[in-house]
Amino acid sequence: MYTKKDLEQELHQAMRSGDQLRKRLLRRLLSDIKLREVEKRDELTEGEILSVIQKAVKIPQEAREEAIKAGREDLVKTSDEEIELLQSYLPEPLNEEELKSMAEAAIAEVGATEQRMMGAVMKVLMPRVQGRADGKLLSGIVRDLLSE
Repeated sequence: MYTKKDLEQELHQAMRSGDQLRKRLLRRLLSDIKLREVEKRDELTEGEILSVIQKAVKIPQEAREEAIKAGREDLVKTSDEEIELLQSYLPEPLNEEELKSMAEAAIAEVGATEQRMMGAVMKVLMPRVQGRADGKLLSGIVRDLLSE
């Protein structure tokens, strides 16, 4: 996982090498992190920095969808490059089998037997997969396991 200091060092390297895309995205990330620190009135944890990076990935993903609708291949390409670069700062995502086994363990830990206990399972499970799994996919897996 990346810390704020790691991202600042990456920014300095990008500035020295003249990598404009990396420099622009890292400045945006560091700005978002600083804003969150001001709101929190404390430094962000690695998990919170991970959350900032995840939100930053959604921006070019949405821009890509709009560029596809508008037929702008140049903007689609730029968005793809931004997405790829930002995702390089995220940990490796968990596959579906790993998520299923983690969900089964959380269900057993909570003692959930029915759908209405899904919130308790998700409360236990989400911190464990933070940044490594999509919440919608995870909730679908938990829902399927509880309905069996």
